[in-house]
Amino acid sequence: MFGDVQEGVPGAAATAKGPISTSELPGGVRLYRLLPDGSIVLADRDGARDLGPERDLLRFIDDGQFAHYLVGDAATSPERPSNATVKLGVVGPRSAFTPHAHGGEHFVLSLGYASCGLYDADRDRVTEVPLTPGELIRIPEMMPHSFANRDTSPLTILAANTGYGIDHEDYAITAPEADRRAAGAADGTVAPPGSTGTLARTDYLALAAALRDIERVQRLRGPGVTTVRERLAARLRRLAHRLEGPA
Repeated sequence: MFGDVQEGVPGAAATAKGPISTSELPGGVRLYRLLPDGSIVLADRDGARDLGPERDLLRFIDDGQFAHYLVGDAATSPERPSNATVKLGVVGPRSAFTPHAHGGEHFVLSLGYASCGLYDADRDRVTEVPLTPGELIRIPEMMPHSFANRDTSPLTILAANTGYGIDHEDYAITAPEADRRAAGAADGTVAPPGSTGTLARTDYLALAAALRDIERVQRLRGPGVTTVRERLAARLRRLAHRLEGPA
């Protein structure tokens, strides 16, 4: 349903590859697949299901129209803002971001062939989740992760997150920054003034170690590659784009 998932141990090559088992996803991670027929499938550690009006969708202006909030909720207003940002990103061919953790939760929609390496603290390992066009992933706040473009063409993503713009010091905390923060406290837990919630409770020594585990896996495996089927699908998608354009 959602491609392949790879589980690994820090510093080692992939130990398994096969159809995704939702039970292998780290806690708090959610995957959404936007299907051509207009349906949406949601997967998390508890399994996969279609989004439906019974439990997931709200009435959206008119009867028969539906909405599902990712950031904020139906009560969001100027008096109760969601404090969210939404942006387009372009990731270079066969490249990856430096592993990092965000101060707020992130939702990333892949419009190409990506790979997200997630540190699963419960299992003490790095899990890699390949993404194809139309798949959206939720990354919880302060979860160490990487994000890569597996294709030879630039990758466009749509990213929404709570709380932070890219210039904020807590937007993307890398291993060197986690080390710097850990050095400011004997127990390794120190956050910038005004930090609240998960940030205020973060063990920065453990965060730096987890990010370096992802770096080691990234050096061994690289950004990943597209499969033969994915390359064929990309050609068909380009053909469809031309057919949908002006005659």
